Amino acid sequence: MTASLTLSSFSIARFAREEWFLGAGLATSAIILGFEDELFAGLSSPFWFLLIFLWLFGAVLGSALSVVRHADHLAEQLGEPYGTLILTLAITSIEVMAISAVMIHGENNPTLARDTLFAVVMIILNGMVGLSLLIGGWRRPEQSHNMQGANAYLGLIVPLAALSLILPSFIHADGSLASTPRQMILVVISVGLYSIFLMLQAGRHHRYFSEEGDAGHPKHRDPPRRGAILFHALLLFAYMVPVVYLVEQLARPIDYIIETVHAPAAVGGIVMAVLVATPEALSAVRASIANNLQRSVNIFLGSVLSTIGLTVPAMLLVARFTNHPITLGLQGTDLVMLTLTLAVSMITFASGRTHMMQGAVHLVLFLAYVLLIFQP
Repeated sequence: MTASLTLSSFSIARFAREEWFLGAGLATSAIILGFEDELFAGLSSPFWFLLIFLWLFGAVLGSALSVVRHADHLAEQLGEPYGTLILTLAITSIEVMAISAVMIHGENNPTLARDTLFAVVMIILNGMVGLSLLIGGWRRPEQSHNMQGANAYLGLIVPLAALSLILPSFIHADGSLASTPRQMILVVISVGLYSIFLMLQAGRHHRYFSEEGDAGHPKHRDPPRRGAILFHALLLFAYMVPVVYLVEQLARPIDYIIETVHAPAAVGGIVMAVLVATPEALSAVRASIANNLQRSVNIFLGSVLSTIGLTVPAMLLVARFTNHPITLGLQGTDLVMLTLTLAVSMITFASGRTHMMQGAVHLVLFLAYVLLIFQP
């Protein structure tokens, strides 16, 4: 009896130690809900604005990181590509909610979705890929991944990126799709192609996205435990609850700095991109350090694919139903940077092996992107 009580107390203490941020997120939500007007009334004070922004940003980011942590546990139980797919869909949901909240909350900002999507692509395909390949290449001469899986991702990323972020600039001068039929066609194309990809990824071609052993057969994996899967799945959804509410509150300080302080409109997109890309970036870098480049490839290419294939149609539908204008087409240097990034990514993953030099090239492109934000 005593041993059972001790074990139960140990389990509760361990749960409280590992999942304390769930309480922090829920407490933050409760405080904002109870004192909403008082907290946001003083945003004109720089100190108060910074305090509220960092508080909300930290609460959302911490909850998102916890979502990633439980998605990683599910990945260990389910194997690839199912674990990474859960992570990708969870982060995409956060991304859609974040962009929708900022876009709907304040004045019309038609370029917010485009700026966020472009920032996510640059952060992941250049910053995250570069860091993962550089660190992984520093520890080992080469790292390998399943070339067929990377080609499958890029074979869909390139045309969807061209249709969503490049073609609109040549259809209409301001980069918008203008007519409803064009927007709905893009929605159908994006969702349709992504759905076919998911069926192939989880079905007949799932081996393309799995790390293989020397003999070409999947590595041995212990059978999944149903209790562990249910436990981590419930906690993943529990951490999503404060994210849904707090990301809408985060829209207030972002709107304030854009509309009142007149900061560049791209600032909102960059903040949203950092918020949604950071959790996956940390997970991908950890996987690369552990010499599991296949998981890294699944994370960063899967994230970009879901951003373009799911977030774009979601934003078009939100814009249509809320009567908010939306601009997708990139202009000027952004158009060049996206084209260059896609071309370099195709070269990087063409051989199935990576090394330090490739990581350095991607990081240089990311640095160029950051410099062009301040010196366009």
